[in-house]
Amino acid sequence: MKNLKSIRAFIGAKDFEISKSFYRELGFSIAEIDPKMCLVHSENLAFYLQDYYVKSWVNNTMLFLEVEELEKIYSSFKEKDLPGKFKGVKMTEIHRNEWGDEFFLHDPAGNLLHVGFFH
Repeated sequence: MKNLKSIRAFIGAKDFEISKSFYRELGFSIAEIDPKMCLVHSENLAFYLQDYYVKSWVNNTMLFLEVEELEKIYSSFKEKDLPGKFKGVKMTEIHRNEWGDEFFLHDPAGNLLHVGFFH
């Protein structure tokens, strides 16, 4: 496909303000679009966060965040005590796979973030 500039997913939030705080804590910037939607971004990567929640949809939403320094990101997130700061947040240990390494992080609404590094 020619001239494609980006692909941006839309994810839901059970509590919009808490979800925005969570993503800021991860290091993302938030750009308000309107009272019920914002752009969550870091440099040239972004997705939309909506003040909209349907449990079956959110519980089946996954984003893969490819990173260069997985252990550094993991340590940074662990030091932030995200599950202690945000109700509903879960974080796994790093899983080693043939294709690469990853850990899982559920946001406050239940969206699953795969944070990984490909070998």
